[in-house]
Amino acid sequence: MSTAPATAASPYEATAARFRNFLIGALFALVLLIPKLLRIRRNAQSWMAFRVFLGFAGAALVVLPLGLWNSWLAAILGLGMFMAAILLPPAKPHNLSDDKARELDTLVIVNGGKYQPASAAPVPVQLFVGAERIWALDRNFKPLLVIPAAEIKSLEAVQHKDRWILEIRWLDHSAEFFYQGVFAEHLAHVAENTLGSVMHSPLPILPRSRSASA
Repeated sequence: MSTAPATAASPYEATAARFRNFLIGALFALVLLIPKLLRIRRNAQSWMAFRVFLGFAGAALVVLPLGLWNSWLAAILGLGMFMAAILLPPAKPHNLSDDKARELDTLVIVNGGKYQPASAAPVPVQLFVGAERIWALDRNFKPLLVIPAAEIKSLEAVQHKDRWILEIRWLDHSAEFFYQGVFAEHLAHVAENTLGSVMHSPLPILPRSRSASA
């Protein structure tokens, strides 16, 4: 009775088991690293440094085992790391608008066209729409106007010559936001509908009954 087949098969089974355990460990480590990688990606310099390190480490795992020991698992891992360093997307820019929206406790951000403060040139603004207030902020997130939502009396998008104007009136105040270009009408109506959703509708006036008036 010969035991040659069993002896020949055991090295392959051991190699397959090591490869399977290696893949399981690599996947587990990747799951733990994903949240940290997402934080690193928000910083362009840190993300670039990580990609460079990953590329060099991968290249080292491909080249060094060939001269030191016969380990094809390390070569496969190194090749994967090197390809990942090349294919990884660039750093994700940090969205300051989202941070400002959370700071102001606003619900949505819409294009406000251009707004002209007193004694100043018109500047592009964004409207941060909240349940209680509407903020008009410039590109540097400087507040140019704050409108209490509950005090808005009228809101209308109208066309004037080659531009659209969003007119807002509240108490004894008013403001106009100008939209120009191909999408001027669309942007003006989007802002009108969005701001209208947070306006406090006036309570209906119920007619007096005859018994009450008698």
